[in-house]
Amino acid sequence: MDLQLKDKIIIVTGGSKGIGNGIVNVLASEGAIPIIVGRNRENVLDAVKHVQEKNLKADCAFAELTDPEQCKEAVKSVVKKYGRIDGLVNNAGVNDDVGLENGNYEDFISSINKNLTHYYLMAHHALPELKKSKGSIVNIGSKTSVTGQGGTSGYASANGGRNALTREWAVELLPHAIRVNAVIVAECYTPLYDRWIKSFPNPEERLKEITDKIPLENRMTTAEEIANMVTFLLSPKSSHTTGQLIFVDGGYVHLDRTL
Repeated sequence: MDLQLKDKIIIVTGGSKGIGNGIVNVLASEGAIPIIVGRNRENVLDAVKHVQEKNLKADCAFAELTDPEQCKEAVKSVVKKYGRIDGLVNNAGVNDDVGLENGNYEDFISSINKNLTHYYLMAHHALPELKKSKGSIVNIGSKTSVTGQGGTSGYASANGGRNALTREWAVELLPHAIRVNAVIVAECYTPLYDRWIKSFPNPEERLKEITDKIPLENRMTTAEEIANMVTFLLSPKSSHTTGQLIFVDGGYVHLDRTL
């Protein structure tokens, strides 16, 4: 299926690793030009190089996403170089384990800034161009916003905010035909997930306990599977889909885990 994304300029925050990198590679394979926005120059440049080595297109802009001015400048640099923005994927974030009992105000606010505030900033600054292109926004969210995880007050709050912004923006941007959706991730094996699972004394057993509870095929969701959904939502082929929270998780959240 031709998703009609050839040469479309799509910003992907946190696109050098994990789910974001999966999104970048699927977008590039569909002929789009993903623009990775991140702070680690080495990782970002390596990710761009990896795409270009496959004779596909990708580019980047550097920004510390917790800095509002750098968010603004990153978007400006994309517009200056390409003259347009056709889509935005808000993906960057980290589960920093800021809880209620053992957290504090400073860490909580920091977690919100690392995981939510830049979603708003990137969309705000990209909006003038998205209005011109009638583009699309996809926010990446987490199961913590609907299931809870324990000890993640900051991250869970940020993900609840991502869901709320998805619905709010979908309503606000109806007059401009800009679609806004979210893809909610449960268990996807990324470098961050690998680091978390290895923090247990018995990581292999712990991983099996988790995968055994994923109804569809008892396995983790891949970054590519999430990327496929994101790419579809960015494309004209999903032209009447907006305001949706779409779970790509093998039934982990909504199906009976004893299946």
